[in-house]
Amino acid sequence: MNLAGLIEQYGYAALFVGTLLEGETLLILAGFAAHQGYLQLPWVIFVAMTGGWAGDQIYFWLGRRHGGWVLSRFPRLLPVFERANVMIERYHELLIVGVRFLYGLRTVGPIALGMSAVPAWRFVLFNALGAAIWAVGIGGAGYLFGQALELFLADVNKFQETLLIIILFVGLLVWVWRRYKFRDKFK
Repeated sequence: MNLAGLIEQYGYAALFVGTLLEGETLLILAGFAAHQGYLQLPWVIFVAMTGGWAGDQIYFWLGRRHGGWVLSRFPRLLPVFERANVMIERYHELLIVGVRFLYGLRTVGPIALGMSAVPAWRFVLFNALGAAIWAVGIGGAGYLFGQALELFLADVNKFQETLLIIILFVGLLVWVWRRYKFRDKFK
């Protein structure tokens, strides 16, 4: 089976799992795949929105349930959390919507919000709004990337498999680099 067949068969499931974690690269790739006709853009947006929303809900509840343990395990985080909590109390609606767009805070942000006094129902609503904006914006960017390539490459279909592999490889490199940088902050 070729890469295009794999995307058609497993694309939505891979996108859902990827967006539970972080998923920007997979969402851009899925938007590009939608432009190429392997996936449907409305379904890409729906799956990404659902996965992104569910992932942040899980992180929120982890913070709500186990936030005290995290702070006791990593006491150097306490001053950071206290400073962040002041911002959370004041701007929690904006932070809930925007945290998925802030580099390095995609998973930590919902955990911190879960550790705060933000009502769970408020997080659910604003998280859904943020997930919708994120899915449309990033998925749409992948789709537009495909359109832009058509302007520069007369026959983008000849290069689509190579482009998909390059996008996936670059995304993997960014993900590994971000994990490495994040890991160093807690040593």
